Amino acid sequence: MKTKQFIVGLTLSALLGGGVAVGSYKLLEDDNQANTSQEEVQYPKVRYTSEMRSSTNAVPEGLNFIKAAQVSTPAVVHVMTEYSVRSSDRYNSPMDPFLREFFGDGFGERVPQGPQMGSGSGVIIASNGYIVTNNHVIDRADKIEVVMDDKRKFEATLVGSDPNTDLALLKINADKLPVIRYGNSDDLQVGEWVLAVGNPMNLTSTVTAGIVSAKGRNINILSTNQRSNGQVGDMTIESFIQTDAAVNPGNSGGALVNLNGDLVGINTAIASQTGSFAGYSFAVPSAIVSKVVDDLLKYGEVQRALLGANIQEIDAALAKEKGLKTLNGVYIARVTEKSGAQEAGLQEGDVITSINDVAVNKSSQLLEQIARYRPGDKVKVAYLRGGKEKTANVTLKNLNSSTEITKRAVAKSASFDGATFEPVSKQEMNKLGIDGGAKISGVRNSKFRETGIKDGFIITRIDKYNVNQPADVEKYLKSFEGGVVYIEGVYPDGLKAYYPIGKG
Repeated sequence: MKTKQFIVGLTLSALLGGGVAVGSYKLLEDDNQANTSQEEVQYPKVRYTSEMRSSTNAVPEGLNFIKAAQVSTPAVVHVMTEYSVRSSDRYNSPMDPFLREFFGDGFGERVPQGPQMGSGSGVIIASNGYIVTNNHVIDRADKIEVVMDDKRKFEATLVGSDPNTDLALLKINADKLPVIRYGNSDDLQVGEWVLAVGNPMNLTSTVTAGIVSAKGRNINILSTNQRSNGQVGDMTIESFIQTDAAVNPGNSGGALVNLNGDLVGINTAIASQTGSFAGYSFAVPSAIVSKVVDDLLKYGEVQRALLGANIQEIDAALAKEKGLKTLNGVYIARVTEKSGAQEAGLQEGDVITSINDVAVNKSSQLLEQIARYRPGDKVKVAYLRGGKEKTANVTLKNLNSSTEITKRAVAKSASFDGATFEPVSKQEMNKLGIDGGAKISGVRNSKFRETGIKDGFIITRIDKYNVNQPADVEKYLKSFEGGVVYIEGVYPDGLKAYYPIGKG
């Protein structure tokens, strides 16, 4: 009986074990199938295929850089410059012209060097070939070339420049070009998205994105550059748009655009201790760009209007010292004699709060507002005096305390004593760092042949008088009746020279 029970129990155990085993196997098989199915769903491209599929990226509404990049990129150009080694960079003295007469044009040259190259960016603002860039991109360049986004190349001429805003206008011989229209930089808000378009480090047509970090920023870079170049007085306008869009060497002169692709600034500088992008970049606002370009096209030079007051930003220390009841506005430290500010009744100690209803809390903001106008224009100035609000209508004047618009006259050639004198081009003036002059030719058959002057010499000064155009040569030389007159000037290679001419 016990044996029979044992056999039955063993049989049941075997059946139960077999069932468990089969059930376990089936369960594991189902799990494996489930895992395999899950892997196939999670990794659909297990088998390699070279077919590319299109995908639509979902971006937040209003945050799409594609349109702005497509609109602006074709109108941003690569500006390439060439600089020759000038004689003034090698060895120079007033005796050089005479020593070169005996030893040849290579006299005094220390190390033979080829031309040096530079590059930057530019923005096409008119379909017939006008391009705006930075002054420092083309300053002192012997040759300027422009490479389009479609790889076409043109030689450019300099229409005019303004070191005070670091802007320059170029012209190429082309038509029906893509352009970027101006946007209103006044409408930009801190935190708004912008794109920087340019050619950094020779990487053509590069687009980077960032936000507006600040407006009306003064970093004292233009005034520092002018002092290093020996220029006296500070007439610079620095009211930059600060962004965190990546900008590197080669971006200078390129476009800063909003999400519509409108030009809101010209990229100009970076804040860096290494020379490469370190987080912040600065652009000249389009409100200043458009005014400078208009002036260069209409008058040949920028019409700079002045309020006629020395100003100072207000901080806690100044407010305490002067007994001011506000930290807003700009403090008038001194009023210039015969200026528009004086004639309108502004006084030392007044606090300017707005220009034409635009609030100004920093010097850079006030200077930017005034820079938009020309001599003779009137602006409404709101100010505080003794804590009371007042307004005055100020007629802006130029550096000579005049309301006249100065227009660069078209100089004509002139002949005198057998020699021909030609006007100096704007590009030559920029290259040599001069404001005018008269280039002489035909020396061999003239009365100047005994002086040692060679063809191509540009006369910039006769005795104590500046020579701005060819007609000045005859005018000033005829005014001397006897004695020795000294002529000062420069050769196209940068060599400065002085020549005595006997009169009488």
